[in-house]
Formats: sequence, structure tokens, C-alpha cells
Amino acid sequence: MRWGTLREIGAANGVTVPEDGVRFGSFAEFFAQNDLVRACLRRPADFRRVAYEFCEDEAAQGTRYAEVSFTAAGHGERLGDLGMPLAAVLEGLEAGQEAFGIECRLILDHSRRRSVERAWRTLDLARRHDGVVAVGLAGDEAHSGDPFDDVFAAARDAGLHVVHHAGEGEGPASIRQALGPGRTERLGHGIRVLDDPDLVAEVRERAVPLEVCPSSNVALGFAASLDDHPLPRLREAGLVVTLNTDIPALINTPLATEYARVRDTFGYDDPTLADLAHAGVEASFAPTETKARLHREIESWLS
Repeated sequence: MRWGTLREIGAANGVTVPEDGVRFGSFAEFFAQNDLVRACLRRPADFRRVAYEFCEDEAAQGTRYAEVSFTAAGHGERLGDLGMPLAAVLEGLEAGQEAFGIECRLILDHSRRRSVERAWRTLDLARRHDGVVAVGLAGDEAHSGDPFDDVFAAARDAGLHVVHHAGEGEGPASIRQALGPGRTERLGHGIRVLDDPDLVAEVRERAVPLEVCPSSNVALGFAASLDDHPLPRLREAGLVVTLNTDIPALINTPLATEYARVRDTFGYDDPTLADLAHAGVEASFAPTETKARLHREIESWLS
């Protein structure tokens, strides 16, 4: 969300939002900031606007395709209308895609701290809408994914993709759970895979893509600095590494800025940046024709 939008929506709904943006120095403080954002979002128009502006902002920086996470059931339960937030977001995305020539799909995430019952409700919402491409776990990895195994088995049976955050705050056990009974097809973050050489070999052999978000990892305290981030070591280990943003508005790091930062920090040349982009396209759940078009555009940029 744009900070200006958050302030305007907050004012309309009686919530005071600071003028100078958010401040957090830890994962716990980040969760507290999320409470402020949630409190501002109440009406269908709020959700539609955020989704529409997401499309506008992504297209403006050159993004052609995006898979964006949304905690639909959490918002729906909070507002007493389970389906409203998702329906409004999908309306906003549809209008934004038409206006700005971008293609977007949703991943409905579920906090590991919340109930299995809510996870089932998330899956039910996902099954109702073609604009939802995947479901998965997010949040504090100290909470095991084991209670949700049946939910994600049902998701795969329903033809949905599964993507879990794992291996960011917790170590290899988190990744193994996600890859095994959790049925994940990608690893949200996955940077702690390097803690276990045997796991590195397994992830490499299975070609499981890692959704690596360097600036977010630094902001939330999972890497000491960008210079110390394990991105180069993940690539050197032969893993499928994709470059992504996480909380881009909160840390002022949209995707184009993320690419620029890793280029400048690690000395990556244009072919390396193109490799990262190609990997992201291939790891996506985009239709075959969309992937082919995106690969051609990357090669056109490179040449």
C-alpha cells in the first residue's frame, strides 16, 4: 500500500496514521505495524483501491506479471464478512490489470499462529475464485506447519498451488516440514537452507525455487546487512534463486530497486540479472503463454 493511501483510508475510517511512515527494528515490531494497517482497511472501496494502485505501481516500474499475497480470511473474519475483502481485491486487480497492462494473481496466505479452521476457510475462498492461484503459510515459523497438513493436501487435490514461507526465521526443520507434509512448491525465503548441506543437496536436486527477498531479510533482522546476505552463496550452491520483494512499501524497496541493490552490492552484471529474472518467470504459476512472452521480453532487454 502507498503510505498516502493508508493515511487517507485511515482518516475516512477514524484511524490516525503517522505522517512519516512506519518504523520497526524487529519481527515483533513489524507485526505491530501490521495491526495499524489492518485497522485502516474496513470498506470494500478500501480493498479495491489498494489492489488497483498495486497494479499501477507495479506496472510503472516495469513489472509485467505479479503473484501477490493477501490474508483474505483474516480480513473477512475481522470485518464479519468472510468473502468481501477478497471479492473487493479481485475487483481492484481486474480494473488495474485492464488499465495498466499487467497480469496479477493472488496467493492467499494463512498465519501459522491462527487456527486450522481459518486455514480451511482460506482454502474455501481460494476454491471459489479463478484469480487465486495458490495458498500457503506465512508468519512466525516458530509455529509448526504440521497442524495444517490436511488443508494443503486438499488444496493440491483441488488444483491449487501451495507456497509456504519457511527457512527465514527458523532453520532446516521448517524447510523440511514445508517440503514434505506441507507440500510446498516454492520456498518463501528459504535462506536457512544453507544451515544443512544435506538439505541443500535435496533442494538442489528437486529444483525447488527460493523466493529470496534480501532487503526484507535485512530490515527484519534475518541478515545483518545486504553485504552479509546469503544470496550469492545460494546461487553458488546451484539452487534455483528468484529475486522478490517482501513488504516493499514499508521498506521503500520495490522490485526494480531490489534488482539495483543486488547489482550494486554483489557486482552482478546484466546476464546475471537476466538469469534471476528468467528464474522468477519459470518458478511462477503463470500460464505457459505468459511465461514465453516474459522470457522473450527479458532476452530483448538483455540484447
